[in-house]
This record gives sequence, C-alpha cells and structure tokens, in this order.
Amino acid sequence: MPKNRLLLPVLIVLGVLVVIIVAIPFLVNANAFRPAIQSQLQASLGRQVTIGGLRLSLLAGAVTADNIAISDDPAFSKGPFLTAKKLEVGVKLLPLIFSRSVQVTGITLDRPELSLIHAPSGQWNFSSLGSGKKSSSSSSSGGGNFSVGKLKITNGLITVEKSGGKPSIYEDVNLVASNISYDSPIPFTLEARTPGGGKLKVEGTAGPIDRADAALTPLQAQLSIDNMDLASTGFIDPTSGIAGLLDYKGTIKSDGRTARSEGQATMEKLRLVRGGVPAKQPVSLNYASDYDLKREAGVLTRGDLHTGSSTVRLSGDYDMRGTSTVVHMKLNGSQLPAKDVEGLLPALGVLLPAGASLQSGTINTNLALDGAVDRLVTTGTLQISNARLAGYDLASKMKVLSLLSGLQSSSADTVIETLSSNLRIAPEGIRADNLKIVIPLLGSLTGNGTIGSNNALNFHMVAHLAPSSGILGQMTKDIPLLGGRGGSIPFMIQGTTSQPVFLPDVAGAASGAISNPLQQQPQQNPLGNVLQDILGGKKK
Repeated sequence: MPKNRLLLPVLIVLGVLVVIIVAIPFLVNANAFRPAIQSQLQASLGRQVTIGGLRLSLLAGAVTADNIAISDDPAFSKGPFLTAKKLEVGVKLLPLIFSRSVQVTGITLDRPELSLIHAPSGQWNFSSLGSGKKSSSSSSSGGGNFSVGKLKITNGLITVEKSGGKPSIYEDVNLVASNISYDSPIPFTLEARTPGGGKLKVEGTAGPIDRADAALTPLQAQLSIDNMDLASTGFIDPTSGIAGLLDYKGTIKSDGRTARSEGQATMEKLRLVRGGVPAKQPVSLNYASDYDLKREAGVLTRGDLHTGSSTVRLSGDYDMRGTSTVVHMKLNGSQLPAKDVEGLLPALGVLLPAGASLQSGTINTNLALDGAVDRLVTTGTLQISNARLAGYDLASKMKVLSLLSGLQSSSADTVIETLSSNLRIAPEGIRADNLKIVIPLLGSLTGNGTIGSNNALNFHMVAHLAPSSGILGQMTKDIPLLGGRGGSIPFMIQGTTSQPVFLPDVAGAASGAISNPLQQQPQQNPLGNVLQDILGGKKK
C-alpha cells in the first residue's frame, strides 16, 4: 500500500482536530466564566475583584483579561490595592469545556502596580488578605480550598508608604511563586530594582498563610541587596543628611511571631550629618537580631561594626513603629587605630586641614545612641592617645606662642599626647565639653565648643603653659591681666575644621583680671593687640 494512503487518515484526523481547536473559542463564551473567576478570587482574597473582558486561548490553555483591579482594605484607602494591565489565568481545559468548571493552574500578572501601606497602629494593608472578609458579591464558599500551581508577576511596580512618610517605589518587580495554597509553604523568588537604582533579591518559602493577619505568615528566606541608595529609600528623612550605598546579604527566619535575622551590611560613601561628606572607607556591620512582629520591636543580639582593621561593639534595642526607626544602643571601642577612625570623620562633618592626616595613635570611645535614626543623638566620651597629626604644625599656627613657650617644631607634624572630651553628636552638629589636649613641650589646651552642621568651629579654649615652658611661661605666670593662671592664655578657634583660625579671647583673658578697665574701652585694648600677635595675626 502506498505510503501516502497510510498518511491520509492521520492527516484527516489532525485536520479535524485543528478545526475543532480553532472553532471552540467561537463556541465557548469566555466571558461566561468571568463571574466564577471573580467570585473564586474574591472568596480567597476577601477583597473586591474586578476583571475586564475575557478571551479564551485553548492553545495556551488560559483565559486572558486586559485589566484587573483588587480593592484595598477600606481602613487604609479607597483606591486599588493592585492593578494590572494584563491577567492570564491558566485553566484545565477538559473540566472547562465539558463541565464548565474553572480549575486554576496558574496566574500571570503583567505590569501590575501594588500599593503597600503601613498604618501607625502597626498594621499593613495586606494583613487582611485572605482573612475571610467577603465582599458583597463574593461567594460564601470555595476560598478555603483555593490553590494555584504557579503565580508569576512581570515588570511590576510596588509603592511602599509607611505611616504617612515619603513613598518608596520599587520598579521592575518580578515574582515567581509555586504551589500556592493556604495549607502549605509557598516557594518563591522575588527580584526588584530599589529606589536609587539598586537591586533586591529574596528567595525562600512563605507559609502556611496566616488567615487572621497575612503579615504574620511564617517566612524563611535569603535576602541580598546591591548598591541601594539610603537617601532614596523614603524610610529616612532626606533633610537629615544621612546617605550612602548599601550592600547586604543575610537570612531571615520567622515563625509568624518572632523573626530572626542575621547577615552583613556594608556601607560605601557613608554620610551621617547634613554637613558631612562621604566617608573615605567602607563600614560593615555583622549582626544578629530578634524581632517581635506584633510589637514591631527588636533587640540586637550581635553587632560587630568593622572599619579598616578595627572592630566596635554595638548593642541595644530598636523600635520600628512610626515613620522612622527609634534606637537605644551602646557603641564601645577600645584601642582603635586612629588611622581607621580618620576615614569616618568626614561622614560626621569633620574635615581635617588640607594635607593633614592621622598617622598614629589609638582611640577609646564609649557612646550612647538614642532617638530616631534620622534625628539620632549620640553622647559619650572620647579619648585619643599618642596621636600624630601629620601635615599640620600647630606650633606654626600659633606663631609667637609656640616660640616663646620653648617649643621648637622639627617637622610639619603635631604630636598629641592625649585628647579627651565629652561629646554630643546631633543633626545640628557636634558639641565637645571638658575638652583637654596635652601637647608635649607646650602644655595643655582646655575648653569646649561646637562644630556646626556646616563645619563651622566655635571653640573657647585656654592654653596652659607650664612655668618651665620657655620665656612666655615665666613672664605670664603671675600677671593678673592674663588671669593669674601661671601662664594661661585664653583663645578661640573659629573658621572650619578644614581651615581653623586661632583668635585671641580678650573677654576670657579679662575675666580673670583683678581690675580690667579695658572692658569699658574695647576699641583701645592693648592686651587684644598683644594676643592677636601671639596667636598668629588677625582673622583674614
């Protein structure tokens, strides 16, 4: 028998099947299934669901709609919780055709826009999803057995708004989740572009879904963030000056009540105050934390802060309610190389004079961090020992004072035997109280002052010259006009941290005099002229 005769029956059967497949979409009205699909989604989500016109594609085994909208929880907004340009619902064909039963195998959302809102009460607008709240058009059954083989989101956009703060927008959101039901964990992978152009990836399992509060659903996941701009996240007040690029890798495990998180966060170009500039070196935090989901508060069980070769210990608790996270923490560092700390000074608004650098010395610090992270107040003590400020000769800046004190500078460096102070670091700047600096051969400098958020200096200091410190120490030790302090000369430091200016403090000198007629005639003040010369000339 010729081969073409063998093929003829096969071709006829295939032709008939093709005709049937092509004809069925015209025989089956896809829109007839829209109420059933909407009802099933509403029953499972507990929200009003609106679906546009439906099209049936037998070749793809799917029902497609051009538009979909899921309403928000009315306690949060009257707008939509989710909208999508295109919805594709995969269905089993035989039950659909022969018994008109809709059995969903997969859902694909193209270019959805999702709005996540966090209320001051601590609730999220997605907390009530699937909680059993039915809209007026929802069916009263079927939600409990709802399951989807696969959920896919492509090119999505998520807006996050926390307690009325500035919204954060995550673009290019792509999600793949499988075996979706209320009764078992759901494997998923989420990728997105963060505000400022960074990348976010989360991979793990979520579930079983908590029907009372979806935000308390158990979760196990690995999280990574690359190059996220802190100033663009919306979670930090942009006027605070806090900025930097964040890289993060870590894990989170939640049982629906407590979340355990650990990992490492690294900050490049960190800035902590308005007047600061990006730090010269990265800072990384290796941490572990336990977080109470109901209370929205947690405790830092491990906090190792690294910069250069130094490690600083960070401990305490935090509260994430409200528009900004509030912390109460302690930071302790011992015998830190001054060179490591130098790279972080610009982030605090402290710029060393041009060409100057810390080449040696150690630092001890004990600080308390309290308040909202974007309005943080840090207080505590700082001690520096045996430091060398290379490229900056304090003796030459104070001119005649250093010469008459007997200090003969042999290099362009300043050696600091000790420096100690009580510090207060806040958004408006830095305040240093009980400041004491001991410089070999010269004596000690004491006083207090501020570094403003614009780097401006305003310090009132006294130079204490030992009686043996050269000619000036001997000449001034018993002069009432200089305060009778055994060689003590008041002066001010103004200008900026990068260009400090030393000026005489005439009022400070006169305050120690037995009688000071110069206070009544400040325009004719010979003491002011003398101190002006001693401290390096008038301010330019």
